[in-house]
Amino acid sequence: MKTVPAPASATPAVSRVRIVGIDPGSQRTGVGIIDADAQGRLTHVFHAALVVAGEASFPLRLKRIFDELGEIIAAHRPDECGIERVFMARNADSALKLGQARGAAICAVVSQGIVVHEYAATEVKQAVVGSGRGDKTQVQHMIGVLLGLKGPLQADAADALAIAVTHAHTRASIGRIGIPRSAWRRR
Repeated sequence: MKTVPAPASATPAVSRVRIVGIDPGSQRTGVGIIDADAQGRLTHVFHAALVVAGEASFPLRLKRIFDELGEIIAAHRPDECGIERVFMARNADSALKLGQARGAAICAVVSQGIVVHEYAATEVKQAVVGSGRGDKTQVQHMIGVLLGLKGPLQADAADALAIAVTHAHTRASIGRIGIPRSAWRRR
């Protein structure tokens, strides 16, 4: 008796993109990784807050952000990255430290060949909460709902996941309408 091979699946393989979101901070840096498939479904992969405040010096904090983020990227192999854009703070010293922490995070990502996309905090809140003026608890709650996570989320990790979700939504919109993101900005 001759065996007949099973027919190939009529369902095409689901392509997915893995996105790392980063909420940079000089004391805690949030990291969140999600998968987004071609149908727009989002799946939680990983999240953490890198607590670097206990280091002996600020340069050691930056090194730890770079090293730990590099290890996470190597372990989870994201395809793309979204990171929060720096806002102007009242305290110049804090803004400089935040910028340096952000630079360490960007270097960790770029050193592994991943392109970085930047998002303002208001863009992230708009994408996740529906208002650019949403607060941290709203972001935490909505990220839990969107990704099906149970229990409370640490704020920096939730913000990082929100940045990844924002990037997933933005890249899907760009794919649908074909207008580059830079054209969306009001001048």
